[in-house]
Amino acid sequence: MRMSNSAAHLDKFVSKLNALNMLTAEEVAAIQALPLRVQSVRARTSVVTEGQLVSECCVLVEGFACRHKLANDGGRQIVSFHIPGDILDVQHLLFNRADHNVQTITDATLAFVPMDAMRQLTDDRPEIARALWRDCLVEASVFREWVLNVGRRSAKTRIAHMLCEFAARAEAAGIGSPAHFSLPMTQEDIADATGLTAVHVNRMLRELREERVIEREGRQIRIADWPRMKRIADFSPAYLHIAA
Repeated sequence: MRMSNSAAHLDKFVSKLNALNMLTAEEVAAIQALPLRVQSVRARTSVVTEGQLVSECCVLVEGFACRHKLANDGGRQIVSFHIPGDILDVQHLLFNRADHNVQTITDATLAFVPMDAMRQLTDDRPEIARALWRDCLVEASVFREWVLNVGRRSAKTRIAHMLCEFAARAEAAGIGSPAHFSLPMTQEDIADATGLTAVHVNRMLRELREERVIEREGRQIRIADWPRMKRIADFSPAYLHIAA
């Protein structure tokens, strides 16, 4: 763990905000000047725990994370996956007690910004606040799509849709494309995100591979037929609000 204000740690975060709302050089410099506590953590590290009082905002610098809720019997429902550049808890700018859990799913690098510093930034820089507000709205749009996915789609469509979404987001972030991406989630993670069992997830991935829609070697995925995959997945990227 180390204290830093290195601009490089926030490069992906700045790129994401800039895509959501064009920022000036002065606004970018203000973000890059934020005080940071940078920490490298292992996979399955809890970043935020439900009920926790939160005093820092967390930006995912490298690696992948998920947001989830736990049922009384210990069952886990993953409600979102996160990629480098995502701010993992922007809602804590206004609500200081966590109502869900955030956990890394791979080894990761995290940049923690004191909540007071982030609030001051958004008060002083309304265009940055607008970008963060748009980020919240995109998350809400994704949540709606996930409710539809779990509630109304078949098992194979759920899996295909999750893969399409991850491929589209990876391409927008410059870390992959439908032609090739590395899937950071385990089959258990995918199961907890789609309301299935790990065995069922494995079966659906095998079906997609046997139908030659995807090619898979370990966690390396290539969508061999993107138009067909989108049809199977009932996938349209409009809800992601990714700039063309």
